[in-house]
Amino acid sequence: MILPIVAYGDPVLRKKAKAITKDYPKFDALLENMKETMYGAFGVGLAAPQIGLPIRLFLVDTSPFSEDDEFTEDEQNALKNFKRTFINAEILEEEGDEWAFNEGCLSIPDVREDVFRQPKIKIQYQDENFETHTEEFDGLIARVIQHEYDHIEGILFTDKLSSLKKRLIKGKLLNISKGKISVDYRMRFPALKKKR
Repeated sequence: MILPIVAYGDPVLRKKAKAITKDYPKFDALLENMKETMYGAFGVGLAAPQIGLPIRLFLVDTSPFSEDDEFTEDEQNALKNFKRTFINAEILEEEGDEWAFNEGCLSIPDVREDVFRQPKIKIQYQDENFETHTEEFDGLIARVIQHEYDHIEGILFTDKLSSLKKRLIKGKLLNISKGKISVDYRMRFPALKKKR
């Protein structure tokens, strides 16, 4: 079932998410719904807060980037095959010189900006069977993980922009929260007045 994606301005996007255990109610159905929602909106990642749940869960599927000629063949292959569920993730280390990449977010449609992030991460997380892994990732895969991880920490990519950039997109963000935007996937807008 495709769920509505929560738009910028909703307080759930600002909460530090809580850890979950394997007896989380209807977990398998939630995972399926999140996958359908992410693919329905052509996303490469989706975090539970984006569907209104302040829990430490996010999905990543970087395969859409594998078509991009800007990446080497090895990078394209890595991107093509990277699909992962992250539960109760904790980034242990981030290292390297920050690099810019143009990021967007399903909760903030039509806003894309260059964001600086470190290229390498070490992360501990549980998979969909609640088995614990500690792994290192780099490049674009690391970046998508960092973006989704920020969601479970209550951080949005727009928080990482300069104060000038923030001022320039302020009106756009306000319009998004009010639902004054056209999107081709279901959304829930915090400041949209309830019609009686």
